[in-house]
Amino acid sequence: MSTEEPQEEDEDLRYFVRIGQTDLDGTKSVERSLSELNGIGRRAARIIADKSGVDRTATFGRLEDDEIDSVVEAVENFADEVPEWLANHRNEYFSGETTHQTGNDLNMTRRQDINRMKMIDSYKGVRHKRGQKVRGQRTRSTGRTEGTIGVNVEEIKEEQAAEEAADEGGEE
Repeated sequence: MSTEEPQEEDEDLRYFVRIGQTDLDGTKSVERSLSELNGIGRRAARIIADKSGVDRTATFGRLEDDEIDSVVEAVENFADEVPEWLANHRNEYFSGETTHQTGNDLNMTRRQDINRMKMIDSYKGVRHKRGQKVRGQRTRSTGRTEGTIGVNVEEIKEEQAAEEAADEGGEE
């Protein structure tokens, strides 16, 4: 399935490569390892590998220090080097800047945006407060959070058996 083959013990292989606050798997290829970072998908990982001049199929833990530094720099400057539509946090609320958040910064920014929408009672904020779907999805038949209302056949049979036993006891 995977094109990556398990390697034998190697002294110059780093098993963990740290980018930001995240440890990435050094035994995988550069592209697959980068895509494990929050905020970077397969397409962004491929672009980052090309911008940093690293072979995307190379094992990430076997790269030299300067190559890893160039990958880290490409991750940090990703929003500056790609079209605006590819960045994941466009038109920031206060400054209007377009940035590309990764790792814990992405989770924190998303939480702040949702809390701001809740505080100002925007339509999306109200939907978030109620726990309903936010992006216009169907809610009439899906997304129900209440208990399942269905037929419990075993319970009905038990009730019928109890009624029949009571009827037989009363008739005699």
